[in-house]
Amino acid sequence: MFDQDMFHALHPHHHMFDMAFNTSENELEDVRDDDFESKSGPEITFEPPCESEHQQRAKKRRYNRHTHHQIQEMEAFFKECPHPDDKQRMDLSRELGLEPLQVKFWFQNKRTQMKAQQERHENAILKAENEKLRAENTRYREAFAHSTCCPNCGSSATALGEMSFDDQHLRIENSRLRDEMERMSGYGLKSTKSVPSSYYHLPSNAPQSSGFVGEMYGACDFLRSISRPSEADKPIIVELAVSGMEELSRMAQAGEPLWVPADTKSSEVVLNEAEYLSCFGGRVGPKPLGFRTEASRVSAIVFMNHIKLVDILMDATQWSTVFCGIVSRASTVEVLSPGLPGNFNGALYLMSAEFQVPSPLVPTRENYFVRYCKQQGDGVWAVADVSLDTLRPCSMPRTRRRPSGCLIQQLPNGYSKITWVEHVEADETGVPTMYRPLFNSGLAFGAKRWVATLDRQSERFATSIATSISTGDLRVISSIEGRKSMLKLAERMVTSFCAGVGASSVHAWTALPIAAGDDVRVVTRKSTDEPGRPPGVVLSAATSFWIPVPPKVVFDFLRKEKSRSEWDILSNGGLVQEMAHIANGRHSGNCVSLLRVNSANSSQSNMLILQESCTDCTGSYVIYAPVDTVAMNVVLSGCDPDYVALLPSGFAILPDGPAGANGGEILELGSGGSLITVAFQILVDSVPTARLSIGSVATVNSLIKCTVERIRAAVMRENP
Repeated sequence: MFDQDMFHALHPHHHMFDMAFNTSENELEDVRDDDFESKSGPEITFEPPCESEHQQRAKKRRYNRHTHHQIQEMEAFFKECPHPDDKQRMDLSRELGLEPLQVKFWFQNKRTQMKAQQERHENAILKAENEKLRAENTRYREAFAHSTCCPNCGSSATALGEMSFDDQHLRIENSRLRDEMERMSGYGLKSTKSVPSSYYHLPSNAPQSSGFVGEMYGACDFLRSISRPSEADKPIIVELAVSGMEELSRMAQAGEPLWVPADTKSSEVVLNEAEYLSCFGGRVGPKPLGFRTEASRVSAIVFMNHIKLVDILMDATQWSTVFCGIVSRASTVEVLSPGLPGNFNGALYLMSAEFQVPSPLVPTRENYFVRYCKQQGDGVWAVADVSLDTLRPCSMPRTRRRPSGCLIQQLPNGYSKITWVEHVEADETGVPTMYRPLFNSGLAFGAKRWVATLDRQSERFATSIATSISTGDLRVISSIEGRKSMLKLAERMVTSFCAGVGASSVHAWTALPIAAGDDVRVVTRKSTDEPGRPPGVVLSAATSFWIPVPPKVVFDFLRKEKSRSEWDILSNGGLVQEMAHIANGRHSGNCVSLLRVNSANSSQSNMLILQESCTDCTGSYVIYAPVDTVAMNVVLSGCDPDYVALLPSGFAILPDGPAGANGGEILELGSGGSLITVAFQILVDSVPTARLSIGSVATVNSLIKCTVERIRAAVMRENP
């Protein structure tokens, strides 16, 4: 048991708690052909050796050449205007039945083609001149070998006197032309280099990652390692985006035989891989050896405007915030096309992201992909992602996203219908045994988790902009400004917790050289002038464990203030009361609360705790942080909460797999139990340069283990 002395050991500065995308084949040939000439003959494809006949047929289906009429019209337009503006490209694309991006890249390739033809012609002239100079040099050398040399320049006086004016001029220009020829030949070699076949396929025999433990805090920063694509890559990216959009649209709307019922008892469907390969198999390449396919599709109606949804998906910051439990970090590498003025129709973004399960024990998934947004009709939008990891030959990703994304259909009264398709191939090396049923069920990264999160967040967003608030409960915060400010502070708290609880290898946290046990991860961070964090040395400890109790039971136990004293050691047995709360949707467990701890310990008297609890069918969170009373009063008055320092701690509760029943008795992993992650952040010294003591590490380790034991005992006692 922890007493007041242990609390003081944990917090030498405990007063901080009181302050608290359809490009045609000939487009790519324009870039890849050695002579940059227009091709009217058979298609030229770059295929890796030893491809099967099936793969060759699939690949052949992949490319759709422009029609003769389309090329003829664009050629005629090019003669008049080689640099069309956005409006001209839009008009031309509408007239010819092409995508604006396809027209854009056709003109870009045509300009490149014309430039290359001109420079190739210059190279031919230079080559002829060089041959002539080589013959003259041979004559000079023979003449020099049989004549007297000039004492000043070393040349033969007789030979020089016999030279014509043209001979002398050629000799003078010899060196300059040679340099010029070498420069132009170098350019021609560079610009006509063919695209490696590895750009299309990840080798099926590529070596796979083995293990994850030990890489957790020492790997390189994936997001920062992504560089902008070369000009030769961009037409390939456009082609992948257009074909990916077509695939996503078909997969989102198709029925059997592409999607078949998972079982007779549910409405969920699973992908028929054989049918998929028959329809789309050659577009991205074969599945890498050892990778497992995860494919799912879910439809739902959410309370959010369709334009707002598109805005969220196309903004890396908003996207990673709304889906912070899934996307630990995201970044936009380059904008190839911003879309039409005023919306994202035709937008093409290159992005990188890190996906996580909220546990320090589960490896993250890193992806480099193109995101293509397109309006498919009145009030109907589609956002498609296609993996570009194979454009980085030096990397060996553990996961690859085949065309995935969502269709968004506008509904009346601010609602939208979402059809989400998630299609991933992944290497699950390093996934702990107790998390395997979660992955196998598709609940870890499947479409169901994305849609459930979006539905919950749409309700939260509606709460933040609500203007009519019921005041029947005195604890409800009626001030609109106060509600917005408190929700903004809670959102930052949740985002910070999710960003720190996963196994990302690129946080600023570093592993301590002191072992804290095989099942506990302990890291430290020194904060100086970071907004929203108290200055000093912060220690974080996290662990994950399994308990044979349904997630709903665990969630209700952890979120309710009446049971807090049974597990919260830092409250030191004090009475916890809810002062105020903000409901965040239909479920009573989705709310933001302000709690007061009334403790006999004077240092903890009237300590305030900001807590957000949220739940859906794929997981739950209970996240909290001690806050300063004065600062919280300022927040409730509607002021900006960005300056309030927070160190969030809490719990992530996931199902251990699809819920099952053994006569109502839960006995084993994957039968309806819970996977719980516990994480604490504690300020152990307010001086950023202070050294961390072994005692502090041992104390925090004891804290987290004691908390786990208390939760096990209390929950199992109430649910024998």
